Amino acid sequence: MELRDFFKLHPRCALGFSGGADSAYLLAEGLRLGADIKPYFVKTAFQPAFELEDAKRLCGELGADLAVLELDILALPEVRANPPERCYYCKRAIFSLIAGRAARDGYGAVIDGTNASDDISDRPGWRAITELGVLSPLRDCGISKPELRERSAALGLFTAGKPAYACLATRVPTGTAISEDGLERVERSEEALAAMGYTDFRVRLTAEGGARIELPDGQLERAVRERREVLARLKGLFRNVTVNLEGR
Repeated sequence: MELRDFFKLHPRCALGFSGGADSAYLLAEGLRLGADIKPYFVKTAFQPAFELEDAKRLCGELGADLAVLELDILALPEVRANPPERCYYCKRAIFSLIAGRAARDGYGAVIDGTNASDDISDRPGWRAITELGVLSPLRDCGISKPELRERSAALGLFTAGKPAYACLATRVPTGTAISEDGLERVERSEEALAAMGYTDFRVRLTAEGGARIELPDGQLERAVRERREVLARLKGLFRNVTVNLEGR
């Protein structure tokens, strides 16, 4: 099946929209094919500010009417406790909110940006969205990550080369309760490193208030050279800072 065929079957859809490359391409292509797609961005403590800004920018460029929904995700004990199945409970809450709002707005079908390259074998979140009846047209149409990036570039989308970004909750070790303070410190530290020009990295919380920076291999030597500046930028956020020499 092609996307054109999918949108003929589902001409009116609500899209779970993150501002990332996958959902951005799906939105742009669906609109180009004449579908009525309403993007919904669910704002939680797990999304950094730049994700919402990217979502707003893209929708502005495409002329799409973005709906921003607020969700206090840490009010859910099963999410805050950060068990191995955290993503299941989180995705279920997010897409339940989208489905409810979409139904009131007159959109029956809900879609997401899961693509054919995504490994769903160990993704509790995938189980949640399938239980809710969410459709994944990119996956159903066999469109992989490299292919959607190429198509995005052809459409002139600024998200074509945007690195994949996992939510801030993934920076907290499984089994360690998630706090707003911890998430804020991670976001501030990642903003600081991004301002220095580092890309496609993660800052993960460790025991006793520490942090571990994971960088691509090509940026490790630079981080060692600039360690004093890195530490100065992260001063006060963590008790100690280490760098994973295995690379990301």
